[in-house]
Amino acid sequence: MGNADFILDVNETNFEFEVISYSQNTPVVVDFWAEWCRPCKALGPILEKLAIEMNGAFRLARLDVDHNPNLAILYNVRSIPTVKAFSQGEIVSEFVGLLPENRIREFLEAITPPSTLNLTLEKANSLLAQHDWQAAAELFQEILEQDPDQPAALLGLAKCLLAIGRHQDALVILTSFPTSKEFKQSELLLPYARALADFHGNQLPDENELDAAFRNSIRLAQRGNILAALDGLLDILRQNRHYRGDKARLVFLSLLELLGDEDPQTRQYRAELASTLF
Repeated sequence: MGNADFILDVNETNFEFEVISYSQNTPVVVDFWAEWCRPCKALGPILEKLAIEMNGAFRLARLDVDHNPNLAILYNVRSIPTVKAFSQGEIVSEFVGLLPENRIREFLEAITPPSTLNLTLEKANSLLAQHDWQAAAELFQEILEQDPDQPAALLGLAKCLLAIGRHQDALVILTSFPTSKEFKQSELLLPYARALADFHGNQLPDENELDAAFRNSIRLAQRGNILAALDGLLDILRQNRHYRGDKARLVFLSLLELLGDEDPQTRQYRAELASTLF
């Protein structure tokens, strides 16, 4: 589905079809705006970004009130920007003015019902948090068969692939990751993925004891002994905080991302890293 399918400009001629009729199956969010409205120009890009990110969970319809005054009157738009959400042909929620992105995201999530894919994603993430890598990977792949560019599923699958030793497949995902709120997390995983590739290709440096310790940490991690790998990386950082251009620190952060914030060890190791570096 292209962006044009769920982001469009509407007017008094096509509003009934593109908003009211369309909302019978998919929620439609109407952004009432005008060219002279400065808050509108700030709100519009946020709505567009979230519409793309949510990949068709709702349609974004932009309506210029100056060119469509009758619709502004019909829907009691007294100030702009005004945003109204339609479902089943009726207004189900609305807000006026410029809100922070997190508040807008909450507004949009409240009007988009959970889909089967969303429920599958929730289950997959639960398995991921339990480090049931294989079962989680199967669910993430199931999601991606239906929605190949789903960022949360791509991120989850990349983590699973790294955990079960399929680093090359993980690298394919991570090096072409789509722009999304998960993008920063995908970047955090890259140093470990690349270190794994170097380990298996005998490309890791081997000039001193720290190099040997780093290689051993990667070996431990790829065998599933992530905590021992983290301990080894901390030992390296205590001796050289900027080992090989921060490679030890970056891989350490990769492994914490792999463990996940729900793992009770993650906070402890973050604190130990901060204590070691600062």
